[in-house]
Amino acid sequence: MSQQDELVFLPLGGVGEIGMNLALYGYGPAAKRQWIMVDCGVTFAGLDLPGVDLVLPDIRFIEAQRQNLKGIIITHAHEDHYGALNDLWPGLNVPVYASGFTAGMLEAKRNYEGTRAEIPISPFKAGDRINLGPFEIEAIGVNHSIPEPMSLVIRTPLGNVVHTGDWKIDDAPSLGPLTDEARFRAVGEEGVLALLCDSTNAVRDGVSPSEEQVSEGLRQIIENAEGRVAITTFSSNVGRIRSIAQAAERAGREVLLLGSSLKRVVNVSQDLGIMEGIKPFLAEAEYGYIPRDKVVVILTGSQGEPRAALAKLSRDEMRNVALAKGDTVVFSSRAIPGNEKAILDIKNGLIEQGIHIITDNEALVHVSGHPRRNELLRMYEWTKPQILVPVHGEAAHLVAQKELAEQAGIKQVPKVRNGNVLRLAPGPAEVIDDAPHGRVFKDGRLVGDFEEMGIGDRRKLSFAGHVSVNVVLDSRYDFHGDPDVVPFGLPEFDDEGEAMEDTLYDAVLGAIESIPRARRKDLDLLREAVRRAVRAAANQTWGKKPIVTVFVTKI
Repeated sequence: MSQQDELVFLPLGGVGEIGMNLALYGYGPAAKRQWIMVDCGVTFAGLDLPGVDLVLPDIRFIEAQRQNLKGIIITHAHEDHYGALNDLWPGLNVPVYASGFTAGMLEAKRNYEGTRAEIPISPFKAGDRINLGPFEIEAIGVNHSIPEPMSLVIRTPLGNVVHTGDWKIDDAPSLGPLTDEARFRAVGEEGVLALLCDSTNAVRDGVSPSEEQVSEGLRQIIENAEGRVAITTFSSNVGRIRSIAQAAERAGREVLLLGSSLKRVVNVSQDLGIMEGIKPFLAEAEYGYIPRDKVVVILTGSQGEPRAALAKLSRDEMRNVALAKGDTVVFSSRAIPGNEKAILDIKNGLIEQGIHIITDNEALVHVSGHPRRNELLRMYEWTKPQILVPVHGEAAHLVAQKELAEQAGIKQVPKVRNGNVLRLAPGPAEVIDDAPHGRVFKDGRLVGDFEEMGIGDRRKLSFAGHVSVNVVLDSRYDFHGDPDVVPFGLPEFDDEGEAMEDTLYDAVLGAIESIPRARRKDLDLLREAVRRAVRAAANQTWGKKPIVTVFVTKI
């Protein structure tokens, strides 16, 4: 170990926001560090990004260093931890280590999306160790709302780091593993320099209920329901799917799966033996022949996604499947911030049809996959870290965990956000640099930044529409025929009943005629004059300025 060697942590996503998790760990002198990447996730676009499919972390920093990137480790197969890998891996082309379930989900996702990159996955599971440059990485089993999640112990010559990934403590899950307390305690005895810990539920007191209690809550609802029961949950929550299927079987009901992402997850789980003991699911065509009190539907759409199965049911748009008055829909999920309005619209659509709605406000039908405050305190006790770095959360979550850790007696709790280079050792933990970071956008088949994808212009279009103008001039620079004016996304008439198209047409005529014929040879001048006149006319009558495209041709 040379005097210059440093151990650093650099988040490019997920610290200061929910989702898009991507962590880098670097070892060596500042000018020549070796790196590993933990997770490579996405977040979802809101209404402020019209047309954007996914938001991905900007990885230009590590792309420039890719000859020093030793590998990528994926902690689990949630979109916010692995969803960017298919799009970003080709620019890195390094080994990827992941569980069998994660590898199966990546393959299923690649086949579904038709993406080019076939990513070679090296199997890595709880109990395994790998060596990547100066890093030795051990996987520890934890419980979360998906199969085969893991925390990582990252050993380096300057100390051991525990990267928790997403985790919780559940002593009675419907799907293992249990969070491995004995292994965390042993690592704590060995010595932990830094704990980088999930903050998602750091604002919530107490301990998470167990999945066993959720399963019992769902069983009671199914047994007491008079009609059909439809339960929507996150498609990746295989433990919850098992809970529902077992509860349905005990109540003497058959189970139908609806939604392509749900079916993909279940297919991967069946291939790996994770669905063992669960009866075969119904085919969609059989649904209409099953008595209403003998069926349970598990379906996608818990976040209000307009094309998911639940939204289609709320609009009565499915060919073989419908709900009727007296049926019950259970939201076995919690709203991700930003999705509340879409979820409310679906609930109202169902209520209009006379369908009963049950959420986690009315019954224990959901539990989060993240640790509450008492669980965090147990992790601190097990691992005894010198440094605690809150990750995976917005400012409120990160600060809540910082305050909890300080109350628990952890001396160093540095403030870190995306792009900060945090030196963990040697010396006290402190932010020593900033790295390029940000967001890029998946838009159809292309990935690029805000400007490259034209998102700013698209946003303007969504507010104020577009006007195309085509002007043809003869050899004397007079009009050759009438100009064409085509407004798109503008009101048809002004408040006096005048057609908007006529108003804009008059503005084009006025703009050209106000320029002396001798100066009309400057076609750029004409284009700009027409553009300004059309925007001004629209603004005067409507109060908004559309985007205007002007073509001027001389024949």
